[in-house]
Amino acid sequence: MTTVDVTALLDSARGWLAEDPDPQTRAELEAVLAEVEGGGDPADLADRFDGTLEFGTAGLRGALGAGPNRMNRVVVTRAAAGLAAHLVATGHGRGSVVIGYDARHNSGVFARDTAEVMTGAGLTAYLLPRPLPTPLLAFAIRELGCAAGVMVTASHNPPQDNGYKVYLGDGSQIVPPADAEIAERIAAVGPLADVPRGGGGTVLDEQIVDRYLDTVADLAVDGPRDLELVYTPLHGVGGTSVQRVLEAAGFREPAVVPQQEQPDPEFPTVAFPNPEEPGAMDLAMALARDRGADLVVANDPDADRCAAAVPGPHGWRMLRGDEVGALLAHALLRRGKQGTYACSIVSSSLLGKMAAAAGQPYAETLTGFKWIGRVEGLAFGYEEALGYCVDPEHVKDKDGVSALLLLCELAAETKAEGRALTDVLDDLAVEHGLHATDQLSARVTDLAEIAAAMERLRSNPPGELGGLAVEQVDDLATGSADLPPTDGLRYRLAGGARVVVRPSGTEPKLKCYLEVVVPVHPDDGVDAARIAAAGRLDALRDGIRVAAGL
Repeated sequence: MTTVDVTALLDSARGWLAEDPDPQTRAELEAVLAEVEGGGDPADLADRFDGTLEFGTAGLRGALGAGPNRMNRVVVTRAAAGLAAHLVATGHGRGSVVIGYDARHNSGVFARDTAEVMTGAGLTAYLLPRPLPTPLLAFAIRELGCAAGVMVTASHNPPQDNGYKVYLGDGSQIVPPADAEIAERIAAVGPLADVPRGGGGTVLDEQIVDRYLDTVADLAVDGPRDLELVYTPLHGVGGTSVQRVLEAAGFREPAVVPQQEQPDPEFPTVAFPNPEEPGAMDLAMALARDRGADLVVANDPDADRCAAAVPGPHGWRMLRGDEVGALLAHALLRRGKQGTYACSIVSSSLLGKMAAAAGQPYAETLTGFKWIGRVEGLAFGYEEALGYCVDPEHVKDKDGVSALLLLCELAAETKAEGRALTDVLDDLAVEHGLHATDQLSARVTDLAEIAAAMERLRSNPPGELGGLAVEQVDDLATGSADLPPTDGLRYRLAGGARVVVRPSGTEPKLKCYLEVVVPVHPDDGVDAARIAAAGRLDALRDGIRVAAGL
C-alpha cells in the first residue's frame, strides 16, 4: 500500500471518527488509527474501510466494530434512515414500524437507534418489550398492521457478529427490488448529524408476547402428552417462550440444559451457536442420555430455527433438517391441512412426493424464507437449514417455537403407539423411496475463493458426479419462469440424485447440497437402503469437491 493510499485511508477513518456516536467503537478506531499513524500495518484499518457493509435481501450482517464495513451505530443509523426514506417514498409516511432485538452485543442499542430514526422521519415506532424470538417480530408486524419491521439479530452467526433484518408489511422478509431500493436510499443518507432523530417510540407491553404465544399454543390438537423432553435455547432468547407454549399445550416441563439456559452473547459452550454445527448439541444429548429422554429439541439463538435429536441403537443422533421437514409435513398432511407445501431448491425432493400423494400443490423456491413466505396459498414451508413455517396465517417466516410444538406433538403420538419418529421416517422411505441428504460446506477467508470455485464449475462442467451421470445442468444465474436469478448451479443426476452449489448469503461459505434417492426393497428393508445411500452420498461429496476445486 502506498503512502497516498494510507493517507487517504487515515482521512476516511478520521472522518468516520468524527461522526461515530458510540464511545466504544470510537475508542477502538482511535487505537487502530494510532497504530497505523505510528507506522504499523494498515491491513486492519483498510479492511474496516473496504467499502460499506452491503445491504441485501438478508438486510445487514457482519462483524461488530468501527468502520463502514462493520456492524455499528453509524451503519445501523444509516440503514434505519434509508429504510425510513423508502417507506415515506412508497406511501407509508404515516405508517408504523415494529422493532425487535435478540440478546447479542449491542442489539438493544441498535433497536433503540432505529426507533429514534423512525420517529424522526415522522413514522410511528414500536419496540418489543425485551429480547425476544424473531418469529414474534414477524407476528407483530401483521398483528399491529405495521408498514415494516426490523429485527436486530445475527441469528446463528458467531458471537462477534450482529445483523439487521428488514420485513415489509406483509410480514415477510424483503426481496428484490425492495432491497436495492432501500440500499439506494441508504447510500443517499448524508452526514449523520443531519439525520433527524425523535423519541424512542412506544415500548410495547407483554400483551404482544401473550398474543403470539396464545396463537402458537392454539395450534395444538388433543392427543397424548407423555413425553420426556430435553430442551436447549443455545444461549438464546427462545427459552421462556418455548416453555410457556409447551405448558399451555399440556406437556411436562422439559429438562433444560443448565449451561445454555440463559441468554449469553458470548455463547460460551459452543464453537458456533448453530444447532447444525458439530458439537453444538452435545450437552443436550448428554443430558438426554442421563435422563432417559424421548426427544431433544433446540432453537438457535433467535429461535427462528428448530433442531431435534432422537435416540437410536447407536446412541443419540441429530435429525437432519430435511428429516424434521418431512415429519412436520407428515403431521400437517395427516391433520388434513390444505394448501401449497413448499421448500427451497436445496431441500429434499421428498416433500413434493408427499404433497402429490396427498393431493396438495407443491412449490420450490430459492433459498430463504423471504421466498418461501411469499408462496401463494402456503400451508407449510421449510428449508433444510432447520427453518420451518407451520402457521403461515400468523407468521410468514420460519418459526422455531411453533415447529417445536408440532414436533413434540408428533413424538408424543408415536410414543403412545409404541413407535418413534424414526419409524415414521422409515414409513415415508418405504412409500416414496429413501431420500438421503447431506451437505458439503467450505468456509473461506477470501471471498474470491468462492467466485473461483463457481467459475471452475461453469467453465468445466462435470459429466458425472460420484459415479452418477449428470443428466441436466441448471445455471440458476439465468433465472427461469419459476425462479428468479441467483448465483447457483443445480445438477440433476441419474436415479433422482441432485447436487446444488451456491455461495452462502450470510456467511463466507460455499455450500454444496447433496441428495440421493434409493428405493426400499421389501426383502432388504430400510437399513439396507440407508447403507447404500450413505455410500452414494460419500461418492457425491468427493465428486463435487474435486469438480469445484475445494
